[in-house]
Amino acid sequence: MALYGAIEAGGTKFVCAVGSGPDDVRAQIRIPTTSPGETLEQCLAFFLSQPKIEALGVGCFGPLELRRAERYYGHVMATPKPGWTHADIVGPLARGLAVPIGFDTDVNAAVLGEARWGAARDLDTAIYVTIGTGIGGGALVGGQLAHGLVHPEMGHLLVPREPDDAAFAGTCPFHGARCWEGLAAGPALESRYGRRAETLPMDHPAWDLEARYVASALTSLVLVLSPQRVILGGGVMQVAQLFPLIRQYLTRSLAGYVQASALRENIDEYVVPPGLGTNSGIVGALALAERAALSLPPR
Repeated sequence: MALYGAIEAGGTKFVCAVGSGPDDVRAQIRIPTTSPGETLEQCLAFFLSQPKIEALGVGCFGPLELRRAERYYGHVMATPKPGWTHADIVGPLARGLAVPIGFDTDVNAAVLGEARWGAARDLDTAIYVTIGTGIGGGALVGGQLAHGLVHPEMGHLLVPREPDDAAFAGTCPFHGARCWEGLAAGPALESRYGRRAETLPMDHPAWDLEARYVASALTSLVLVLSPQRVILGGGVMQVAQLFPLIRQYLTRSLAGYVQASALRENIDEYVVPPGLGTNSGIVGALALAERAALSLPPR
């Protein structure tokens, strides 16, 4: 059985693993995200201490340069993470391990993992959105990960303000209260109510407002990408009552226009939590490695 390496590269920690899939993770480590050099050196030390891998997959926080012909391919671009702007991720790993590397955003990796082994298995078009300290989304369209000018930045979709939320200033440094992240990510909830989202009671009005914003953004994504399934992960989505509310508001906002049985009869199976639980990112990085080893196109 082929053995792959995986990195889920986040702003607070890098998770490294060796395995072949969700049921075969043979070793795993968490490394605090410090400087690029120190963090990647620890990642290399981990992989060099393991049995030889055939390829490495990296799902990384962004924004990223994913176009191979560009000078900064494999780099983090203009990120608010101090010290990481223009950090080269792929270069040091490729030199240190001498294996093919699949490189993509953390959310694109997650949707790929869900399509390979999780809630989007056997589907060729799906989206994965994580709602936590930020909001990000990955898209699989026609069996390929969505790239283009750069890569999807779903969290910064502009969404209409809810009438009962007109006074909130928002938390996005770029768009204030005009974008999804600025209105509905974890920091927005904390800023609005003065408490971390996970401490809010289940009957708090925050959750109804949150569901309306999520459904509003999902309406645009459903109309533009026509996904066969919508997968919602991240810390905020651990609040179970959000799912029925989001489904209700999404149905209302689509207003019967999209004539699909998944929306009319099976919406509980259309907007769903990740099939891989909290492991979508790291397992998705294994899927990126698998594609790289098989020389499949990155998108």
